[in-house]
Amino acid sequence: MNFKTTGFLAAAALAAALSTDAGPETALGQFEGHADVGSPRLAGSAAYNAVSQEYTLTAAGANMWAARDEFHFAWKKMTGDFILQARVELLGKGVDPHRKLGWIVRSTLDDDSPYADAAIHGDGLTSLQVRKTKGAATEQVTSAITGADVVQLERKGSTYTMSVARFGEPFTVSTVADLALGDEVYAGLFLCSHNPDVVEKAVFRDVRIIRPAKDGFVPYRDYIGSHLEILDVASGHRQVVHSAADPFEAPNWTRDGRALIYNTSGRVEGRGRLFRFDLATRQPALIDTAFANRNNNDHVLSFDGTMLAISDQSQGDNRSTVYTVPVEGGTPKRITPVGPSYLHGWSPDGKFLVYTGGRDNEFDIYRIPSDGSGPEVNLTKSKGLDDGPEYSPDGRYVYFNSLRSGTMQIWRMDADGSHPQQVTSDEYNNWFPHLSPDGQWIAFLSFPKEVSPADHPYYKRVYLRLMPTGSGFPRVLAYIYGGQGTINVPSWSPDGKMLAFVSNSDLK
Repeated sequence: MNFKTTGFLAAAALAAALSTDAGPETALGQFEGHADVGSPRLAGSAAYNAVSQEYTLTAAGANMWAARDEFHFAWKKMTGDFILQARVELLGKGVDPHRKLGWIVRSTLDDDSPYADAAIHGDGLTSLQVRKTKGAATEQVTSAITGADVVQLERKGSTYTMSVARFGEPFTVSTVADLALGDEVYAGLFLCSHNPDVVEKAVFRDVRIIRPAKDGFVPYRDYIGSHLEILDVASGHRQVVHSAADPFEAPNWTRDGRALIYNTSGRVEGRGRLFRFDLATRQPALIDTAFANRNNNDHVLSFDGTMLAISDQSQGDNRSTVYTVPVEGGTPKRITPVGPSYLHGWSPDGKFLVYTGGRDNEFDIYRIPSDGSGPEVNLTKSKGLDDGPEYSPDGRYVYFNSLRSGTMQIWRMDADGSHPQQVTSDEYNNWFPHLSPDGQWIAFLSFPKEVSPADHPYYKRVYLRLMPTGSGFPRVLAYIYGGQGTINVPSWSPDGKMLAFVSNSDLK
């Protein structure tokens, strides 16, 4: 890779040591401390790489089972509800097939503490393990899958849910209810060698400690914080490059690869302003769009990178209207004559914009000259919501998501609206197709079937998925707490190796 897509890594490497090895009870990345629990015969350790954002644990320990435990623990005190996520890897062939790692939530640091853990064993066994009371025997719920390397443990009240997957596949879920561990608990990563005379080693990647939206939050009035993330498409590894307690959404990648453009949202001052986030300096800078200061998460860059098209609702009847403006900022030029119009795509030759238009209580895909010189043209006329249109890089097709099959699925049509074809057909509600620069891949967001097909709400457990444009099946690229604002806009890096997106957590 060249500097255009990796300059931020070089800057981070200069700004921080590659790794730190913290002693017992010292802070470690997102965790307040780490230590051996149960006094194993051989000491464990933990290290955090600030650039790769990976955690490495070593540990001995006779077992984590029965009435007491021995293991190494990187922990954080937490209260309320939370979601813990990571990709995990045991290094080397190992000695005991029951060596184990994962997430654990404990009442105390005592070796016989009540707990719940999501444990992945060296032989592939995956289980939700619990000790219900102090000193009691451990019980477990065995997962239907083996060999998982993605593990999530969620607490909601006194219910603990383990979600596990082999990377690329959907989660398989196991749940234990009525487990009283107390409101304040120790939550974190663990490793146990299952042999008192052996030290094992493991790496934890894509570690996320998520505080979800509280019950009773009101959408579009109540918001939580945001993480700006970059994902390596080949490996699936993620890196957080910016976080804020107030919300932001929908990153575009600039054509030179040096920056991301996102909009603020929610209760923040200047709601709906656009910012350019420099990947080398990690600093956002306001893009001056004059009167257009209530931008939606629907901004798009022209293929040559010189212009920005936006959907703004600051004027007139406050319905979303499409404008264009130079990418460095300026006075916007109005393009769509009526609203609401929600922009999503710019043609490769720069001549047209495609957007979702609400006309006569029906939402369809429309095309209009990007200079505003001609009328809009309705490209879809099926009943039900059509949304998220985006041109393929060769300009032959417009991809979009549509309710016409009964659930929200990805479709494509010729650029003039003819020959619509369904691309996805599965149990998920699929939104916002984004084509890779070489046109070979489609990235899109998948909501679970429990979410209304016509809705793409905030703060849900969603998948970012990838599939070939030719033929094949989608695979999961990222397991995200997000939804609305996560990946509404084209967000591939110019070289097609990375994707940018937003995930959410309450950071206050």
